[in-house]
Amino acid sequence: MDTQNAEARSHVEARSDGDVRIVVMAGEFDMDNVADLRTAMDPAAPGVARFVLDVAGVTFVDSTALSVMLQPALDRPVVLAGTVPRRLARLLELTGAELAFATAASVAEGTVMIVPPRQG
Repeated sequence: MDTQNAEARSHVEARSDGDVRIVVMAGEFDMDNVADLRTAMDPAAPGVARFVLDVAGVTFVDSTALSVMLQPALDRPVVLAGTVPRRLARLLELTGAELAFATAASVAEGTVMIVPPRQG
């Protein structure tokens, strides 16, 4: 696949708000274009206590991209902010991954909400 076209189908923007990394995702995310997402979601990023993912503009996520989204959730909260698109919600439900994420109505709420520790 043409990497330039694959990257054009997706957009990732990351910024920090204190110890919160806010990642805005838009478009399609699959194994051909997760490099920017992987960088933004680096589980070893110093000083990041929480990731807030604005997923309202996501149109597709494959298992590779979902894996990247899940990596930081192993040891810190990852919050899906905004309306979770139907296709992404279905993937999360089918895989059971919805249990790994907290949800918030907005990025602003996701940055300050109390996220209870995961059970299990």
